[in-house]
Amino acid sequence: MPAVTLAGREITVSNIFCIGRNYAAHVAELGNRPEPEPLVFLKPSSALLGDGGAIRLPAYSQDVHHETEVVLLVGRDARDVSEADALAVIAGYGIGLDLTARDTQSELKAKGMPWTKAKGFATAACVSAFVPATAVSQPSALDFSLTVNGALRQQGNTGMMLFPIPFLISFLSRHYGLTAGDLIYTGTPEGVARLVSGDQLQLDLHGQVSARFTVA
Repeated sequence: MPAVTLAGREITVSNIFCIGRNYAAHVAELGNRPEPEPLVFLKPSSALLGDGGAIRLPAYSQDVHHETEVVLLVGRDARDVSEADALAVIAGYGIGLDLTARDTQSELKAKGMPWTKAKGFATAACVSAFVPATAVSQPSALDFSLTVNGALRQQGNTGMMLFPIPFLISFLSRHYGLTAGDLIYTGTPEGVARLVSGDQLQLDLHGQVSARFTVA
């Protein structure tokens, strides 16, 4: 079973929840509108790729975009959690990439079909190791960034989220239920762009955890 690392300990991954359109500037750059509630989609656990791995671009897409995101690791089963109690559900914080086959996504959206082919291909859920939640003093003010071939490509701060972390935890727990080992990709800021073979990616979360990936 796919697993992630929390303070050197392996944690088996359950579900992978992803939140779309959670940063206003990214919503604008894709020509979308803000949503009245979180836009939730799923990735299969087979899409997971750990730190140091090689991203494999799917043959059916010519326009795979990086989307840099803060990733939450759920530490316990949870249902109907209040926003006030939401942070206690989080076991760790990481940084990751929600890779998107943008051309495929556009085709599927035009047909009114689900996005799975665009979001769920192998290596489409890149993720770092996780830092324990107890080591993160201000989850609402975490800086994060992505450089590609040494050039800054994306940067954001969790304080810019349209739906903050406690709200996301509460919302997911009420509508779907959360399970220990779930990952939550919390949305990307502006600056998404196409990846090509040979690209070297460096991700950083507030100087506390980082990850590297190479595009095969």
